Amino acid sequence: MATTKELSVEDKLRAIYDLQLIDSRIDEIRNVRGELPLEVEDLEDEVAGLKSRSEKLKSELDVIEDQIKAKKNAIDEHKEAIKKYTKQQESVRNNREFNSLTKEVEFQELEIQLAEKQIKEMKASIEYKKQIVSQSAEKLEEKQTHLDHKKSELDAIMAETSKEEAYLSQKSAEYTALIEERLLTAYNRIRSSVRNGLAVVSIERGASAGSFFTIPPQTQVEIASRKKIITDEHSGRILVDSALADEEKEKMEKLFADFQ
Repeated sequence: MATTKELSVEDKLRAIYDLQLIDSRIDEIRNVRGELPLEVEDLEDEVAGLKSRSEKLKSELDVIEDQIKAKKNAIDEHKEAIKKYTKQQESVRNNREFNSLTKEVEFQELEIQLAEKQIKEMKASIEYKKQIVSQSAEKLEEKQTHLDHKKSELDAIMAETSKEEAYLSQKSAEYTALIEERLLTAYNRIRSSVRNGLAVVSIERGASAGSFFTIPPQTQVEIASRKKIITDEHSGRILVDSALADEEKEKMEKLFADFQ
């Protein structure tokens, strides 16, 4: 592009550092937003899990209630059987028949005792499960409130940052158009290979920002002269002098301030 060829090295450095500042701001917006959706997703999973557990417990309670009813019906049947066998004992012809009916009565009584024991155990299980349901309901309410708050927070951030992100993305495209393809390719390659996305950094206290490796004084002089593009031999990042960085930061801060 003709416009790109007309840029001096200093203009290229300013343009690519401006692009870095803009892209870093976009990264910051996305990072803030990127954490909240994960929190919301985790809370949604917790709420869904609590709801599922509560529904399962309620279903189990219904089953136990039905089982208790069945046991009570069985007890009534056993009692009716006892009445029947007791009545039959009044008309038996011999001791053998009487003893046989007595055993039937005893068996029915044992069945009643067993059913009553099972009912008692099931009632205890109901009380325990009801406590769990109550605790789950309290926890669900707490998590739901937290989820609603986080969703509201995320919606607010989305509403607040969507315009800024769109504006900055447009500016990023504008600055990208100013930069020659070779330099832009290097910039994108470095950005994608480092965790913080910083492909262009300034000199701070004799070292590239974020690095502990000292840059030789002669190299620092060359960087400050802005006559050629110099990269950090350790990280590969493009280097700019602190004065240029401060000037461009001030310029970009005014641009960012429109959305503060």
